[in-house]
Amino acid sequence: MHIALILASGIAWTIVYIEAIRVGFRERTYAMPAVALGLNFAWEWTYAVHNLAFDPSVQGGINLVWGIADALIVYTFFRYGRAEFPSFVTARMFGGLSVLLFGMSFAVQCLFLAKFGAEDGAAYSAFLQNLLMSALFIAMFVARRGLRGQSVTIAVAKWLGTLAPTILFGAIQHDGFLLGLGIMCSVLDLVYVWLCVEAKRNGGVGDAPEPPRTVTTRADSASVEA
Repeated sequence: MHIALILASGIAWTIVYIEAIRVGFRERTYAMPAVALGLNFAWEWTYAVHNLAFDPSVQGGINLVWGIADALIVYTFFRYGRAEFPSFVTARMFGGLSVLLFGMSFAVQCLFLAKFGAEDGAAYSAFLQNLLMSALFIAMFVARRGLRGQSVTIAVAKWLGTLAPTILFGAIQHDGFLLGLGIMCSVLDLVYVWLCVEAKRNGGVGDAPEPPRTVTTRADSASVEA
């Protein structure tokens, strides 16, 4: 059961990454929220290197596969990401902010590793950032007003990819902290699945944004009358 759930999570998240790469190149954007991408990329490479160097296991190999796949999503972020930012964010500013984001993401993983060790650090950081990621995917859906750079496949596979370790570490291994985080992840993930399914039924987009309202002052009215 232990290996089966680890493999189920590995397969589900690999589907997320493959679909995110496909959607990102097709729609010329990045298919994962920027902060989630930074934390994910840092987590995978931190624990892949640590695991394969000191305690080789199936999870270490899976982390390596995820890290390689995530590198392509990072590429789409650097190639297309600036277009998602306001126009005043120059290429140099975007590059600097991106380097800061990824640098801090690796720093977070190193802090968890130093404080809790490899096993607990990997679990605690993974579940906490998965909860953040679940909220950020919903926020990205809202910001983009629909499925641009997203898909139902990503939403469903992402939910299943977190559900499997929730069952393993939370339910089977009786860790109430991870179980609670995993349940909250599932709630948000299912909300995101519902949003994606409804958007797909609506042609992939939400309601059109309201046009900006024009505020007319008394001075404007007087000038028109004159």
